[in-house]
Amino acid sequence: MTTARTASLQRQTSESSIELELNLDGTGESEISTTVPFFDHMLTAFARHSLTDLTVRASGDTHIDAHHTVEDASIVLGQAIAAALGDKAGISRYGDALVPLDEALAQAVVDISGRPYLVHEGEPAGFEHHLIGGHFTGSLVRHSLEAISTHAGLTVHVRLLGGRDPHHIAEAEFKAFARAFRQAKALDPQVVGIPSTKGAL
Repeated sequence: MTTARTASLQRQTSESSIELELNLDGTGESEISTTVPFFDHMLTAFARHSLTDLTVRASGDTHIDAHHTVEDASIVLGQAIAAALGDKAGISRYGDALVPLDEALAQAVVDISGRPYLVHEGEPAGFEHHLIGGHFTGSLVRHSLEAISTHAGLTVHVRLLGGRDPHHIAEAEFKAFARAFRQAKALDPQVVGIPSTKGAL
């Protein structure tokens, strides 16, 4: 009998309040409310395209900046992924996805390695300063992916191969990450135990 790969976590600071539940073996259903609309859109896309059921309820000091709420929700998402993966027995471990969104094209490669590392490149100059939806700066794409990768113990490479519209760029990157993670977290019936020569991930 397969153990349920689920997690439920909370994080409370002076800057934000986060409640998050996930099921890695879901169908992509989500209920997202972070008070940062574009980030809601990105987390909804992540859930749908990674086939992860995800509930996020978050609030924070968005009157100052969206930064703290996005960062803290991403930290908790990473921690929940790590908790739900458990010892990682039987997983495929690696995933690779190339995702277009109109003129934008992004590639993501994921290794559920236990070694946090993010390589993120290719965004056009000035993207990091662009306000998407009036509230979400382009720099938060990298910051969110970095927080998730660090706290989930993932090695992640994200490359933007092309793109002009900031919304399309951000969404292509999140969707590529989601599709690559979907492959990596998948249970492979041919894998016996931990997919590493070290015997641990």
